[in-house]
Amino acid sequence: MAFYRAMGQLPRQRHTALRTSEGGVFYEELMGEEGFSSDSSLLYHRGLPSAISDAKPWEFARALDTEPNHPLLPRHLKLHDLFPEGETGVDVVKGRRLVLGNGDVRLSYVVADAPSPWYRNGIGDECLYVERGAARVETVFGSFDVAEGDYLIVPRATTHRWLPVTKGDEGFTEPLRVYAIEGNSHISPPKRYLSRFGQLLEHSPYCERDLRGPQGPLLAEDIGEQEGEPTEVYVKHRGTGAGSSGGIVGTIYTYPYHPLDVVGWDGCLYPYVFNVADFMPITGKVHQPPPVHQVFEGHNFVVCNFVPRKVDYHEDSIPVPYYHSNVDSDEVMFYVDGDYEARKGSGIGKGSVSLHPGGHAHGPQPGAYENSIGVTEFDELAVMVDTFRPLELGEGGRAVDDGKYAWSWVGGR
Repeated sequence: MAFYRAMGQLPRQRHTALRTSEGGVFYEELMGEEGFSSDSSLLYHRGLPSAISDAKPWEFARALDTEPNHPLLPRHLKLHDLFPEGETGVDVVKGRRLVLGNGDVRLSYVVADAPSPWYRNGIGDECLYVERGAARVETVFGSFDVAEGDYLIVPRATTHRWLPVTKGDEGFTEPLRVYAIEGNSHISPPKRYLSRFGQLLEHSPYCERDLRGPQGPLLAEDIGEQEGEPTEVYVKHRGTGAGSSGGIVGTIYTYPYHPLDVVGWDGCLYPYVFNVADFMPITGKVHQPPPVHQVFEGHNFVVCNFVPRKVDYHEDSIPVPYYHSNVDSDEVMFYVDGDYEARKGSGIGKGSVSLHPGGHAHGPQPGAYENSIGVTEFDELAVMVDTFRPLELGEGGRAVDDGKYAWSWVGGR
């Protein structure tokens, strides 16, 4: 995200000493992408960023392996069934259940009520959509207060933790529900919406004013913790073989100090928040293709959102999507709110995920195509991920597959 920010204490020039009040130095860390050839930030630490006092394996509570979608079927996955009402002690990091995944992206879901450990993803960026509830997210860059409709983009290797707001506190009537999109790459705004210098252009459906940066820097004593207290950080990283985790393994580092020791930072690489309510939908005289709904992209996948909007204004337009074959992609739709005109009669509702795989022609349910003629507005909210390699089913997806969606166009079987 090439949008410069500066916070806290900084020396006048980079790679020069930043002195403590006692005459010592703070330790500079360059956090950068693509081997010194892309966006980066400089962070100034009280302690040595590389100092660890222990390391042990992180044994995942649930397997991260996947199974092929074979025979090739469209599927309906009921995510709200993954976490029974009343289940407690679940956090956003360790409690995620893998729904779908491939070598480029993994889609998980979690309903959390407990603080997470300190965590960083050493594989790729994360895009986390808050379906319901609220949380405070503390990072080495600063903190965020996130709530319903927020996307939080967390750059690879950013140390952070999630602190859910308790259901019932501050007016929140639902627990924290998070849809996690984990890339094996970086996640950014679509290139076609960026100038050659990285500014969001006039035809983009959002701009820099819509992005919330971290409030910080944030130090350990600011949150009532001890700076010199040994602290565990959970790290997700690549393994040497597939095994039961699909080539992903974890390590728990112990640092001799608290991770919130950054006194200042500047640069163009940092976490940020975008709320889906600030997305300006692009509409037309006839039905517009899915790329107009795009909000982010990673390597071999894109993220789109479908928001409440006025629809096509040609007198004979058909507002719901035309039937289409995903020749090069798998399409995953997470249904968040509203009425889904194209899916009426399929059993899909809030909390559902539909998977329409490449090689399968799909479109509206029977009757929806004709009944949409004359409709002027859609009241719907959904997050879509399109991938350019086939998706496989994770343990979470297998657990909540309704087993009958594939036959919904012929009235079941």
